[in-house]
Amino acid sequence: LLGQVLDHWFESEPLKATLATDAVIGAMASPHTPGSGYVLLHHVMGELEGRRGAWGYVAGGMGALSQAIAQAATARGAHIFAEKAVCHVLLGRAGEAQGVMLQDGTEVRSKLVLSNASPQITFLELIPQEQLPEDFVQRIRQVDTRSPVTKINVAVDRLPSFLAAPNARDGQPLPHHQCSIHLNCEGTQLLHQAFTEAAQGHPSSRPMIELCIPSVLDPGLAPPGCHVVSLFTQYTPSLLAGGQCWDEQARNAYADTVFDCIEDYAPGFKASVIGRDILTPPDLERIFGLPGGNIFHGGMSLDQLYFARPAPSYSGYRSPIPGLYLCGSGAHPGGGVMGAAGRNAAQVAIKDFRHL
Repeated sequence: LLGQVLDHWFESEPLKATLATDAVIGAMASPHTPGSGYVLLHHVMGELEGRRGAWGYVAGGMGALSQAIAQAATARGAHIFAEKAVCHVLLGRAGEAQGVMLQDGTEVRSKLVLSNASPQITFLELIPQEQLPEDFVQRIRQVDTRSPVTKINVAVDRLPSFLAAPNARDGQPLPHHQCSIHLNCEGTQLLHQAFTEAAQGHPSSRPMIELCIPSVLDPGLAPPGCHVVSLFTQYTPSLLAGGQCWDEQARNAYADTVFDCIEDYAPGFKASVIGRDILTPPDLERIFGLPGGNIFHGGMSLDQLYFARPAPSYSGYRSPIPGLYLCGSGAHPGGGVMGAAGRNAAQVAIKDFRHL
C-alpha cells in the first residue's frame, strides 16, 4: 500500500498527499488501493539530464517531442504519413502481417507492422477476430481501462497569484510558477474521498488538481502577458451515475467545480480565464484513441503489468499475429513519456527482421 510507504518515510500529511498524487495519476484508484505504490515508482524510476526522478517541460509543447522523433526518423530514410487512418492490418495466407490497409483504400505492404495504438484498437478493431486465439481476445476485452482523468487546457490573460505566495507587483513569474502545483492535496483522505465519489459515478466535488503553467518556461506558447495553464484533474468517471452522458452541461459543471477550487487558492483566477478546453474520459478516447480515456492504454495495476501486459505470454511485444508487434503504452512497461516500450519493441522487431 502506498499509504504504508509514505507513512514510513514522512510525517507531514500535505507532503504525503502531494507525493500520493503520482501514485494515483491516471488510475481509478485511491492511495489506499493495494498496488498504488507501484504507480508512484513508475513515475520516479527514470531520470532527466542525469537527475533521477526528475521531470521536465518540452520546449514548444509536447508535440515538439513527437516532431523531434519524426525528424530523426526521416533523416534516416523513414517516410511518415500523418492523418492517414488505418482500416485494418493486411494478413497473408498463413495469418502473418503483410502491411496495412488505409481508410482511403491504399495498401501499404510491409514485412513487419508495429502498432502503438492501444491493444484494444490493435487487436479488436484492426485484426479479424477469427485470426486470434479466443483466450487472447477475451483477455484484451477484459483489460481494465477505467480512467478518472479530465484534462482542462486554459488560456488566461495574467499569471495566477496564489494566497500562499502572492505575485510580485511587476507580475513576473516566481519559482513556484515553474513547478507542478498540486491543489486539494492537503491530506490523503481528501484524495480517497474524491476517488470514492467517482467510483459511485459522480465527478469529485473536490477534485485532485495538478496545475502547470508551461508558458512561464516557454513564452512562445502565449502572447506577452498571457499564459496557458494545463490542468490534470481527477476523479471523473467515464460513465456517470444514472446513465447520464458527458454532455456540454456536465462538462461545464465539472470544469466550474475545478475553477471554483482554484479560485480558493488563487483569487482572481476565474476572472483571468479567456478560454478553456475540457477533455473528459470519453473525449480522450474519441480524440486520442485512449481506451476508456486511460492515458496508459490500460490500468497500471499489478495484474496488468510485466508478464501480463497486455496479456500473459504476450508481454514480449510479439503478438499472436506473426510480424505484428505492439509498441505503445499498452505494452510492457506501460505508459509515460519515456519511450521504453517503443525501444524494446524495435529491438525485438529488428531481431526478427534479420531472419525473414
